[in-house]
Amino acid sequence: MAAQPTRDDKFSFGLWTVGYNGTDPFGGPTRAPLDVVHVVEKLNELGAYGLTFHDDDLFAFGSTDEERQKQIDRLKGALKDTGLIVPMVTTNLFSPPVFKDGGFTSNDRTVRRYALRKVLRNIDLAAELGAKTFVMWGGREGAEYNASKDIRQALERYREAVNLLADYVTDKGYDIRFAIEPKPNEPRGDILLPTLGHAIAFIDTLEKPELFGVNPEVGHEQMAGLNYSAGIAQALYQGKLFHIDLNGQRGIKYDQDLVFGHGELYDAFALVDLLENGSPQGGPTYDGPRHFDYKPSRTEDETGVWESVAANMRNYLLLKERAAAFRADPEVQEAMQRAKVGELSKPTLNEGETIDDLLADRSAFEDFDANAYFNANGFGFVQLQQLATEHLLGAR
Repeated sequence: MAAQPTRDDKFSFGLWTVGYNGTDPFGGPTRAPLDVVHVVEKLNELGAYGLTFHDDDLFAFGSTDEERQKQIDRLKGALKDTGLIVPMVTTNLFSPPVFKDGGFTSNDRTVRRYALRKVLRNIDLAAELGAKTFVMWGGREGAEYNASKDIRQALERYREAVNLLADYVTDKGYDIRFAIEPKPNEPRGDILLPTLGHAIAFIDTLEKPELFGVNPEVGHEQMAGLNYSAGIAQALYQGKLFHIDLNGQRGIKYDQDLVFGHGELYDAFALVDLLENGSPQGGPTYDGPRHFDYKPSRTEDETGVWESVAANMRNYLLLKERAAAFRADPEVQEAMQRAKVGELSKPTLNEGETIDDLLADRSAFEDFDANAYFNANGFGFVQLQQLATEHLLGAR
């Protein structure tokens, strides 16, 4: 059975996750607010290593400087007492009415200037608390109506904003990188940079692209009908996986934010295998926080909140165990060989081979028997998936 979580597992939780009070578009709160000190103490007790937050999670929007500092000091005290860290900080540019048309891309220029000041202030706090990553989720950066938003200019304003933030952390000497969090829709009808691929392409246009990566979330990619673990593999391949949000999602619908492992279980298994072990032929793994961005179900009381925290971590560790057993199984290795998984790492052209050499190679075309693949030369992918299924179910 899976071990109990420890600090070495790097499990972190957002203050907005455990602090979710059950409100949804159809009903009000079902739970009382949780105090930040209590949250830190409980996360420490359950084996987490980090707490993350938006500014407005820690102190209410519109707080005075005194009220803001009081909450910061209380958080610092709890961190000191428990040893928990703040690996990531983000800023709320989506809840207050002022951001109803976005922050960085609002049609209202004065709102864009206010948003920048709000973020810059929170970057200072992130640096003060030792956070290494600053996540940017543009939940209101989008539109419902095509005529309402000049998308080209919205992207230019987005680019202007994040370039300014990169200059700011550089000038200040902060050890902070930025991670853009994609999402296709909700709360806006269509959100800018809707997928991991969109975000990486946008990063290539920035003045300091080395400071920017992605923070993909399970549910967000699956809402677009995409394979989350495949997207993570691409982010690792491009050196852009700066942070990760884990939760559960079942299909293309609203953002469910279920406990990790309570959604598409096959993809969760593949994801943990990738993060912990790299691709089948090796390659980069992920050494950052395993951050859970989920919402405890509206049906639960506070006991259920902490049970859901424990469930996220336990499910990850169980999947980590299953993935290790899958990798070590000789039958799996044999099935991978039959599937020619390793052959994909061999360049299609031999070292030093030119296009002319390829054109002159009759075995590559003229003498190649393409018909031999009809009713023969199967790859055995189904058997390989069956072996994964048996490991996932604990049958092997």
